[in-house]
Amino acid sequence: MSQDLCHSTISELSRLMAGGELSSVELMKAVIARTKAVDGKVRAFNSFDEDGALAQARAADERRVSAGAAGTGGQPRPLEGIPIGLKDVISVEGQPLTASSRMLENFVSPYDATVTLRLKAAGAICWGRLNLDEFAMGSSTENSAFGTTSNPWDLSRVPGGSSGGSAACVSAGEAIAALGSDTGGSIRQPAALCGVVGLKPTYGRVSRYGLIAFASSLDQIGPFTRTVGDAACLLGAIAGHDRRDSTSVDLEVPDYSAGIAGLAKSGRRWKLGIPKEYFGEGLDPEVAAAVEAAIGEYRRMGCEIREVSLPHTKYAVGAYYIIATAECSSNLARYDGIRYGHRSEEATDAIDTYFKSRAEGFGAEVKRRIILGTYVLSSGYYDAYYLRAQKVRTLIRRDFLEAYKEVDAIVTPTSPTPAFKKGEKAANPLAMYLNDIYTIGVNLAGLPGISIPCGFSGGGLPIGLQVIGQPFRETELLAVAGAYEARTDWHTRRPAL
Repeated sequence: MSQDLCHSTISELSRLMAGGELSSVELMKAVIARTKAVDGKVRAFNSFDEDGALAQARAADERRVSAGAAGTGGQPRPLEGIPIGLKDVISVEGQPLTASSRMLENFVSPYDATVTLRLKAAGAICWGRLNLDEFAMGSSTENSAFGTTSNPWDLSRVPGGSSGGSAACVSAGEAIAALGSDTGGSIRQPAALCGVVGLKPTYGRVSRYGLIAFASSLDQIGPFTRTVGDAACLLGAIAGHDRRDSTSVDLEVPDYSAGIAGLAKSGRRWKLGIPKEYFGEGLDPEVAAAVEAAIGEYRRMGCEIREVSLPHTKYAVGAYYIIATAECSSNLARYDGIRYGHRSEEATDAIDTYFKSRAEGFGAEVKRRIILGTYVLSSGYYDAYYLRAQKVRTLIRRDFLEAYKEVDAIVTPTSPTPAFKKGEKAANPLAMYLNDIYTIGVNLAGLPGISIPCGFSGGGLPIGLQVIGQPFRETELLAVAGAYEARTDWHTRRPAL
C-alpha cells in the first residue's frame, strides 16, 4: 500500500486527503519508508530531514482539521501535505545548500528561495536535498562530489543530468514530485531517461531568486512529476512575477489546470512542427521509432503534422557552451575561500587562499568550464567567441519564431539515446555535451519545453518525447503534451526496484 501511495499523483493524493481517507503524516511516513528502502541503491538524495518533514506534515493535517472545524468550506491549498523534493541548488532556509560540491559542503542556507516560499504557501512539504552534477554542470549526475545517482530502471546506468537526483527520486517513488533547474536540458533530459514528466517553463516565468546560478541568462526552475496534470499544478504554484529577480516577467499566471481541461473539452487539434534537423545522424533508432510512433498518435488525433526547419540548430551546441561557460566563470568567481564556502587550510596568504580554495573546492568539470569561460571572455577573444555566440543565439530564437508562424508547437526527441552506462562518456566531454543537442536550443531561445514518456527501448529503458511551446504559452504546451498522455500508458509504468 505504501509503495502505491508513493507512486500516486498529486491529484489522487489530494483527493484522498480531502476526503479524510489519508493524512499528510501517513503519506510522509510512506515516502520516508520508501526512501530508506531504495535510496541506498538510487542515491537520489544528498540529505533529508525526517523530523522536519514529519513536522510539516503534522502542520498540514492540523490546518485541514482547523479548516473543517471552522466550517470555512473553502478549497484546500493545491499542494497541501504533498512531499516535494528540491534540487540541491534551490535554497531552503535552515537546510544544507551544497550544489553537490565540496566548495559548499558545509553551507546551510540562511533564507528560502522564492519557489520554496511559494511551495510552502501552497501547503507543500519541502522534502530533502536532491543530488546533481556539481553546480548543475553535466548531463549524467556523475560529477557530484557526493556520489553518482543511479537510474531506477537500470542501476548500472545514469539518470541524466544535471537534475538527475530530482528525476530519479520521482521515478523511484521517493517523492511525489520535485523541482529541478534547466540550463541546457537539465530537467527534460533526465526526465526522459527516468521515464517521468519534466517541464522547463519560459525564461522569466519562474523566479530564479534563491537558485545557485550557473548561467543566469539560461537557468530556469521547473517541475518533475508523474503526469502532465501534476506539472500544471506545480507550475501554477511556483510561477509568477518576483521583484527580487530582475529577469522575472510581470505577467498574470493563468490557471493551467483549468486551461488544459478547457482545451481538451474544446477538441482542439493542433498544427505540430517536426524539425528535420532533429532526426538525422546521432539519433538512436529505437528513440527515433518511439518518437515517430508518438507523432503518428498525434496524426490519429487529427493534428496537422508539418515539417519545419530550424537551420541554425547545427550551431546550438557551440553557441551554448560558449555562453554558458562564460556566465559560469563570472558567477563562480564569488567562491574565493574568503567570504563563504570552502577555505583551504594549506594557504599561506590571501592570494594563496584564493587559488588553493578553488583548486580544492571545485571538481574537474567545473574547473574545465571556468577555464573555457574565462578564455572566451578574455581580451582579444570576446568578439571572436562570446559576441559571435550571442549573435547565433539570436538567429536560433528567430528560427523558432519563424516556425511558430506555421505551427502551434514543435515535437522532437528529448535525448538522442536512452540512458547510457555509468562511466561510458565520462572521459569524453564532447560526447557528454552532445546529450543536450535537442534541448539546448530551447534555453538559448528562452522557450518552454516539456519531456513526456513515449516508450521504452528493447532493454526496458524509458524514451522521452519533447514538445516545445511558444513563449509564455505553457497552457497550450501542457495541453498538447496532455493529449498524448491521455491516449497512452507509458507514464503509468514503474521501475522494479
